[in-house]
Amino acid sequence: MATTTTTNSNPTPTYRPYRLKKTLSNHTRAVSSVKFSNNGMLFASASLDKTLIVYSTETLSQISHLIGHSEGISDLAWSSDSTYICSASDDRTLRIWDARAAECVKTLKGHTDPVFCVNFNPQSNLIVSGSYDETVRVWDVKTGKALHVIRAHTLPVTSVHFNRDGSLIVSGSYDGSCKIWDAATGALLKTLIDEKVPAVSFAKFSPNGKFILVGTLDDTLKLWNYSAGKFLKIYTGHVNRVYCIMPTFSVSGEKYIVSGSEDKCVYLWDLQGKNLVQKLEGHTDTVVSVSCHPTVNMIVSAGLDNDRTVRVWVQD
Repeated sequence: MATTTTTNSNPTPTYRPYRLKKTLSNHTRAVSSVKFSNNGMLFASASLDKTLIVYSTETLSQISHLIGHSEGISDLAWSSDSTYICSASDDRTLRIWDARAAECVKTLKGHTDPVFCVNFNPQSNLIVSGSYDETVRVWDVKTGKALHVIRAHTLPVTSVHFNRDGSLIVSGSYDGSCKIWDAATGALLKTLIDEKVPAVSFAKFSPNGKFILVGTLDDTLKLWNYSAGKFLKIYTGHVNRVYCIMPTFSVSGEKYIVSGSEDKCVYLWDLQGKNLVQKLEGHTDTVVSVSCHPTVNMIVSAGLDNDRTVRVWVQD
C-alpha cells in the first residue's frame, strides 16, 4: 500500500500518507458539505444547524458565520472568484452570501421542496440547483430568477454540476438515472444511466471535463466516458448504501479519487490504477463530504450528527 505504479515503465513516487492536522468542532449538528474556495485560501462548511462557517486555510480558524436559513443546509458552492457562496437548504431556498462579510446578498425562491444540491457555472453568472421536488433549476445570479425549470427526474435530485466550460449540466437522482443537459436551453442531451436501482447518489464532471464520476447506493463509484456512454473504472472498498456521499478529484499532485464513507473513514484511490492507497480514520460518524485543495495536498472532510466536525488532513 506504500507505493503505487502506473502502466508506464516509470513507477510513481512512493505514496506520502495524509495525517490529521486539525479537528474543527464549530457546528452543533451534522456537517453536510465542506468545500475549498477556488483560490484555495478559504474553505466553508454547511450544517443541519442552519448555518455555514467560513475558515482560513492558512490559520484553520473561523473567519465568518453565515446565519439566515430557517432549516438545515445540505450543500454549498463557491463562485469562481472565491467571493460568494451559494447554499441549498431544507427551507426550499438558496442563498447567495458574501463569504467574508457574512452577508446574504440574494435569496433564490422557487423550489417547492428542500433544495439538496447546488453549483455555480465556471463564469459564475449561473447557478444550478436540484431538489426533492424532482426539478433542476438554472438561476441567473444577477436577477435571482430561474431561467430554466427542468422536470428532470421522477424522484429527488441528488446532485447537479456544470462541466468546465459551463455548456453542460449533469444531474443524478434517486430514480437511478444520470442525465446530461444543455445549460443554455435546458434540453436533455443524453441519459447516461437509466436504472431503477441502485439510486444515483452523486455525479460530477472531472476537472478536464471528459469524464463523469458517478456514485451509486451500492458501495460503488464509477468513472464514465460520457461521450462514449461507457464506464472506464470502478472504485470500491468504501461503504455507501444510505447517504448521498460527495466524492471528488484530487489533482494537486498525483491524481486520486477521494470519498467519504458510512464506515466513518475517508478513502483515497489512485485514479488510474483504481487501487486503494489510503483510508483516513478519525471521524465518529458517516463522512458525507470531502474537498481537496486546488494546489496543495490538503483534504477537508465532514461528519454527520454523532461527529459534527470538519477535519483537516495534510501530507507530511
